[in-house]
Amino acid sequence: MKNCYASLNGLNMYYEIHGNGKPLVLLHGALSAIEIDFGKIIPLFAKNRKVIAIEQQAHGHTADIDRPLIYDQMVDDTIALLRYLNIEKADIFGYSLGAGIAMQIAIQHPELVNRLVLASVSYNRKGFHHEVIEGVVDLKPEYLDGSPFKEVYDRIAPNPEDWTTLIEKVNLLNKEIIDLSPETIHMIRAPTLVIIGDSDIIRPEHAVEIFRLLGGGVPGDITGLPNSQLAVLPGTTHITLIGRVDWLFSMISEFLDVNNSKNQK
Repeated sequence: MKNCYASLNGLNMYYEIHGNGKPLVLLHGALSAIEIDFGKIIPLFAKNRKVIAIEQQAHGHTADIDRPLIYDQMVDDTIALLRYLNIEKADIFGYSLGAGIAMQIAIQHPELVNRLVLASVSYNRKGFHHEVIEGVVDLKPEYLDGSPFKEVYDRIAPNPEDWTTLIEKVNLLNKEIIDLSPETIHMIRAPTLVIIGDSDIIRPEHAVEIFRLLGGGVPGDITGLPNSQLAVLPGTTHITLIGRVDWLFSMISEFLDVNNSKNQK
């Protein structure tokens, strides 16, 4: 394993590299870190892949800087890191906030994306349950006291006192949820696996809508299987989804290993 920092876009961005093989980029959720979201699944992927796990601005080991958290900037930071690492094309697995970043990369820079895994993602405000939208913008630091998010941040963040600032920036980010058009989602050309918990913060109908926009929802026995896939994990919430390691690894590995003979740099 390599733990490294890259200076780019005014940010000292932390990343880890595990294993060797085709590159797989992992993008964590809001207020989280590599350890929380991917700590248990990385060793499985790293057996036959080069896993590149990234921590965004103000998250994990990556210190905050004097700028807001916005999707476009996090997309630019992620792309800058991939270019810094000379990654010409990669599979990308994003969860929650990370899935939003991954989706934007697939839209804005399709040449960088081989296959795409989007876990708990929405492309507009309507994709969330109404009560989620009402509650998430009012997140208070004390709500997360004693949580794994706070414990890990206190332990690994360069400036643990920035926790409150991070929550404030994430609250502002959540108020500026990007509303993309169905036509924009339909433009994604990378084969995509859409994953959702059956009790997620994303409405199941919205996950199905994304799946259909990406070519899914067809009678495969007649038309053949589409390039994209949909997985709904039973008895699973937004928070518990990323911990379903056995399910996630088996489904994601099978999805990514399609056309495995095609080597990517």
